[in-house]
Formats: sequence, C-alpha cells, structure tokens
Amino acid sequence: MIRYLLTRLGQSVLQLAGISVILFILASAVPGDYFSEARLNPQISPDTVAALRAHYGLDQPLPVRYFRWLRSVATGDLGHSFAYNMPVLSLLRPRVAHTLMLTLPALVLSWMIAVPLGMLAAWRKGGWIDRLLSAGSSTLLALPDLLLALAVLMFALHSGRFPVGGMNSESARDAGGWSLLADTLWHMVLPVTVLVIGSLPSILRHVRASMAEVLESSHIRAARGHGVAPRTLLARHALRAAANPLVSLFGLSVAALLSTSLLVEVVVGWPGLGPMVVEATLGRDLFVVIGVAMFSMVFLAIGNFLADLLLYAADPRIRVQP
Repeated sequence: MIRYLLTRLGQSVLQLAGISVILFILASAVPGDYFSEARLNPQISPDTVAALRAHYGLDQPLPVRYFRWLRSVATGDLGHSFAYNMPVLSLLRPRVAHTLMLTLPALVLSWMIAVPLGMLAAWRKGGWIDRLLSAGSSTLLALPDLLLALAVLMFALHSGRFPVGGMNSESARDAGGWSLLADTLWHMVLPVTVLVIGSLPSILRHVRASMAEVLESSHIRAARGHGVAPRTLLARHALRAAANPLVSLFGLSVAALLSTSLLVEVVVGWPGLGPMVVEATLGRDLFVVIGVAMFSMVFLAIGNFLADLLLYAADPRIRVQP
C-alpha cells in the first residue's frame, strides 16, 4: 500500500511541477506586466519603474524568475503580490478557505443526491422515472453555469428571501458568534445550490450508466434470481461492482466543481478565489494568478489522490499488483 500511495503522490508532484512551468511560460508570453501602465504616468520616472521591476525580478530571464519563485514556494510565500505588497500565500489563505466553504458541501451534496437517483434510474431503466431523470439531466447540462448563477441571483433579488451576494451582512458581522455563523450559512445556500445543480447531471448520468451496465451482468442476474431484495442487491452488490468508474469520476468532479465555483463566486460576490483571480488577471498581478492556478491544481491532485485511495480500498486487483 505504501508503495502504491508513494507512486501516486510522486506523480501528483510531477504534475504540479509541470503545470507550474507551463504557467510561467504562458505568463511570459503575455505582453507587458504589472508596471507597464506606470510607464505611461508622467509622475513616475522611468528609473523608478526600472527599480521596481528589478526589485521583483521582472527584469530577469524566465528560468531565473521561475527558480526564484520556487525558492519562495519553499519558504511558504508563493511569490509576492505587486498590488498588495504582501506574500501571495498570506493573501490567498482566507480566500481558499472561503472557496472550500462552497465546494466541499456542494461536492458532498452532489454525490449524496446523484448516487441514489442514478441507482433508481438504472433499476427502472426505460420507465417513466428513468425518462424523467434523463430529460431533467439533459436540460440542466444544456444550461450554462453562468445562466444558472444569474437566475439564482435574480431569484434572490426579486423574492427578497435570500441575501443578494456577499458572505455576511453588516448586522451579523457586528453581532458575531452564532448570529455570524447562521448568517454565513444562509449566504451559502444559493451559491451551493448553483454548484449542486451544475454538477449533479453529469454525476447522475455516469452513475446511471455504470449501474445499468452492472445490472445486466450475470452475477447480478443470478442474485436477482435467488430472490435477493432490491435494496440489498443495489447497495451491496451492484454499487460495489460499479464503484471503479465512479471513484475515478470523483477526482474529476472536484476539478469541475472548483472551476464552476470560481465563476459563481464572481457572480454572487462571494469573497473566494474567483474574484481574486479576476482582479489579479486584469491587474497583471502575476504571482497571484499563478498562486490561484496552483491552488486549483492542488485541489485537483488531492481529489485524484483520494480517488486513488478509494480505488485501492475497493478494488482488490490494485492491491495485488507487483
């Protein structure tokens, strides 16, 4: 087991290293930098701009800048923000926590809803429940995530029952304690709902397809012929047999949820990584953009690593591999 996990962990580290190189190459291909507009300001001398670029290492070749950034990663800074004049990690740490506040509940809820519905659709394959779920998932898949977020925002605006954006109201921040917690949870309802609606159709369709294939297998037919109860047949036998592709899908669903979360955060004004990366991109705050991208890749790597752990536990063929 240790060898298997170390191999997977090593692959994740190599992937992150490769992605960081690609990010720096793409960033260097973009014309200009954070201090480009400063050159157009007559109140700022060219010598001052040159000194600032030299201070942040922007006058160095790409390999030098990259290894300088690696040293900052080793010290836990992830580079330095030009706009905020502070380490990127200190800037992004609260934003990462806010993003996880949306993505983790949405991930759990999506799978908790999709698995039983997919099992039901596969069990009633061709019936009205299956057709209804298929039509509903197809409709939701056709709707852009941006449209879902805007629709939910309009609902909050016209109904007046939900907060229109943000993470907390001013009165809750002043009150603190349980009032602040309850207010935060209430602000989470709509963005988490959008994330669940956006991720649910694809997970449901994969669960339905995997379960339908397993239910046609000979051992499941034999168990059904021996009078095994449907609930036991689905939960103990069919779901376990269909677990492998679903576990692999779990890691991908983390990446999909994260990308959707960044968009939803921008629309509803949630103070997560989404608004930060938009601001940093428009302002050419290079290391903040790279930091957000690397955090996204770390979340994906963690999701895939958890999926590998679940596969190792669920599939005995992996445990006997040399």
